[in-house]
Amino acid sequence: MEDIEDLLIGGGGGAPPGYRLPITAVGVKPKKKNMFKSNASADDSSNEPSPIQNPLVPKIPGTQTIYVKTFGCSHNQSDSEYMAGQLSAFGYLLSDNPEDADLWLINTCTVKSPSQSAMDTLITKCKNAKKPLVVAGCVPQGSRDLKELEGVSIVGVQQIDRVVEVVEETLKGHEVRLLNRKTLPALDLPKVRKNKFIEILPINVGCLGACTYCKTKHARGHLGSYTVDSLVRRVRSVINEGVREIWLSSEDTGAYGRDIGVNLPILLNAIVSELPSDASTMLRIGMTNPPFILEHLKEIAKVLSHPCVYSFLHVPVQSGSDAILSAMNREYTVSEFRTVVDTLTELVPGMQIATDIICGFPGETDEDFCETINLIKEYNLPQVHISQFYPRPGTPAARMKKVPSAIVKKRSRELTSVFEAFTPYNGMEGRVERIWITEIAADGIHLVGHTKGYIQVLVIAPETMLGTSATVKITSIGRWSVFGEVIEIISTKHHKTTTLEDTLTQDKVSPCSNTHETCACSTEPESCACGLESCKGAVAVGDEVNSSRNVPSPEEPKRKNLIEWVLRRRKSHVLPKREETENPIVTERKQTLAGGRLDEWGVVDKILVGGILISTFTIFGLLFHLGSTTFSSSW
Repeated sequence: MEDIEDLLIGGGGGAPPGYRLPITAVGVKPKKKNMFKSNASADDSSNEPSPIQNPLVPKIPGTQTIYVKTFGCSHNQSDSEYMAGQLSAFGYLLSDNPEDADLWLINTCTVKSPSQSAMDTLITKCKNAKKPLVVAGCVPQGSRDLKELEGVSIVGVQQIDRVVEVVEETLKGHEVRLLNRKTLPALDLPKVRKNKFIEILPINVGCLGACTYCKTKHARGHLGSYTVDSLVRRVRSVINEGVREIWLSSEDTGAYGRDIGVNLPILLNAIVSELPSDASTMLRIGMTNPPFILEHLKEIAKVLSHPCVYSFLHVPVQSGSDAILSAMNREYTVSEFRTVVDTLTELVPGMQIATDIICGFPGETDEDFCETINLIKEYNLPQVHISQFYPRPGTPAARMKKVPSAIVKKRSRELTSVFEAFTPYNGMEGRVERIWITEIAADGIHLVGHTKGYIQVLVIAPETMLGTSATVKITSIGRWSVFGEVIEIISTKHHKTTTLEDTLTQDKVSPCSNTHETCACSTEPESCACGLESCKGAVAVGDEVNSSRNVPSPEEPKRKNLIEWVLRRRKSHVLPKREETENPIVTERKQTLAGGRLDEWGVVDKILVGGILISTFTIFGLLFHLGSTTFSSSW
């Protein structure tokens, strides 16, 4: 299979890899009438450019507001963070509100049909809103002739370091398409992280496989690895910036380095040697397919046992049937998958494995599906991502005879039911574990930490504990996570040892730097980021993205109107002493999320509410009186 980028270069007049073409030489298409004209052709051109300028958009580059939306994997999230960083460094503002933005930047995913359908909906919404639009990611790179992409600018997956140029030209009313292959984007580009404590580090792009169902290969292409030295330099840099978790990300981590004469264990050992000895920064190894780690299992097990590396690995199996694995062209057998899991489980204390399953692949019989069910039951894996088969255009599997959709859905429900019946965390209650805390749970009350085995632990603690490590006692278990009570914050070179009570007396500081306040990169989670028991269905963690939510600070309410101002606590109001024994952190966060309670209002608040109620009743009374008078006069 030829790489689409090679096809583009070989198609005439392209640049050799690594050469930067001037922006005017790469697909700039000035608009004539309507910059979002639906019937625009990819070959339209004009000798008399007449770009349409939006009078509401400032003409000075770098003064506009950009909305960034991300679909897909952690690699996509990293790309969005890099693009957001460059735009921010150039002066652009980043917003999580699309209505406030002057331009939308959508980073897309082509793995599944639902992700692409969501992208199509968002593109249509953007066009209807007459907003300039730039589409990035795997969809335009792998399917550049899609009708939905007509009339919009495109940034290829290896052109993210030129996003500022594309945004500038798009705001001028031009359509720009940068898709050609070039050298890999630099790792030291400006970056705005969605979570300031987590660095998603791409170690390679593309893969060596040729799975019959995969569309990502069309977009990301053949394997291209960053050098060990460049990755080690990046690790040193992000540790100095205060990062507490480094996620190695790629389309297949196990294939790393085979194109440049090195391998994954060489890289892992080089990175581990740079991690702080106090384990204040942890390493998480990303998704790896079975074929390329079989020969390195013992070396990888040794790395996974290191105190600074999470004992967790995402190894997709996709099916428990060798016949289906062959039809998928997965290049391994079920027995080889078992070897990976058994070896790592035996050699790595507390090892946790996550996997993926595709239900209803073309040709899957009831017997094939039973083999998959039995495999999942045998290993009782704590995290399984279950997907229905989606035929992706242009892939060999899309031409295969499909399993009826009703059967596919039935199998997906059956496997999900089996998986959800597992209780993988039984026996953890009462244990003392070390966790690394990096996120705020979706409920806005708990903080999220992970054990050495990357088991999610929810604790009630002040937000100042984000970015720290602590020992906790597991107090209860849930289906998707466990709950813990903080015993002690572990001393590192960044944090002295303190108890939770000591932490409660510290001044409250927002855990989120400007990265949270400015980064508009949002993601479609592909892993279990559930705060409590709210997870629906089976999930995976292999390429997990950040699930942190910003919880509004009680000292900084956003008062958009009088009613909202009244319903929130006043900035200077002192809360009355509570007699309940409820944890004060829970109390504060509940009050923040609820917007304050009636018994916390001051005199001015109550007078304003009373005035509003009186005015409302008066208006209704006048309307009733007028209606009665009119009715009487009509008789």
